[in-house]
Amino acid sequence: MSASAASLPPAARRSARLRSAVRLELRLQKRYGFLYAAAFSTALWLAVLLPLPMGYREVAAPLVIFGDLVVVPFFFIAASLFFEKGERTLSALTVSPLRFTDYLVAKVATLAVLNTALALVIVVIAHGTAFSPLPLLAGVATTSVFMLMLSITTALPFSSVTDWVVPSTFWLTLVNTPLLYHAGLWEHPVLYLVPTQGSLLLLGAAFGQADPAAWEYAYAVGYQMLWVVLLGLLARRLYTRFIVAEGA
Repeated sequence: MSASAASLPPAARRSARLRSAVRLELRLQKRYGFLYAAAFSTALWLAVLLPLPMGYREVAAPLVIFGDLVVVPFFFIAASLFFEKGERTLSALTVSPLRFTDYLVAKVATLAVLNTALALVIVVIAHGTAFSPLPLLAGVATTSVFMLMLSITTALPFSSVTDWVVPSTFWLTLVNTPLLYHAGLWEHPVLYLVPTQGSLLLLGAAFGQADPAAWEYAYAVGYQMLWVVLLGLLARRLYTRFIVAEGA
């Protein structure tokens, strides 16, 4: 750390580190081709929605957005993590002024913004403006952050993407179980224990397919954010266990 940076108050130093982490993350995303992959993913979802009559689009839109939110951030951040493991970028954090928390916040924030933008593009092109923006933005943002945190936390213990892919299918299956509730196949309250139950409540409300009570709105946002905090704490411990300790 430079002498000028060291003389800054702690909050200013943290802000400077975070800005540096965000700039680095944006360069890495460009280098890894994530923007091209995101554009391709958006085109695929639009290819599913646009051929449908408008009445069917209204039914399919929440499911397509949910699928985008579950799959895209989950694999994007894992791919980024394994790229950086292979280049020993994560190991280098242990001897740099950048802290793991700054690295994690920058990575999750930039990818969450990207995924939110993609979801909005899909909705506006396929559905126009006939949706409620607040539930949509709340559902997209909270689900993106939750899925990113779930992915990076489950990926940290593994050394390669091939080792992680099979175990990751368990988590993908689990977060998709609330689809059973919303399809009317298994309307059991136990599915409210799965954070993505809240995602579908918010997306359903955005497209007029659900009318959640006030407590369901609070649950949908608050429960996912609780899991984000818990996963963040776990990710820090896993980083210490599998990156710091093994690199010592």
